[in-house]
Amino acid sequence: MSWLPKQKIVVPVDFSEDSFNAVDAALEMVAAPAALHIVYVLPVFDPAEPDVVWSTVNDETRRRHGEQALRERLAGPKYQGLNFHVLFGEPGHKITELAASEKAELIVLSSHGRTGISRLLIGSVAEKVVRLAHCPVLVLRK
Repeated sequence: MSWLPKQKIVVPVDFSEDSFNAVDAALEMVAAPAALHIVYVLPVFDPAEPDVVWSTVNDETRRRHGEQALRERLAGPKYQGLNFHVLFGEPGHKITELAASEKAELIVLSSHGRTGISRLLIGSVAEKVVRLAHCPVLVLRK
């Protein structure tokens, strides 16, 4: 992997501080913030589920709110020009699909470092991205 500035990097965020630290780390690897594609993946809701109020909340509303939250959290001057993507589905697949469609040279993401039974029950997005990605993946740990 070349350490020269990257043309495109995908950085998934989940609004944890670790994921925003990954954005800052990725900023050091590019010539300009416009080379970063920040992706936030939301779950797909089944309209048949009684807990979801579909008359007031739909995917477009969720997308707008997700993008607004990203813009508010990454509002400083060093973040000007970032590309934001709010997607719906299984995070590992959506992250790698975005990286492939954008022809990203690298995916930078944080790992929450779960082990044992919690990792088995919750799954590991980082592990899935490493397995599915068609480009190098940099997994950052605390």
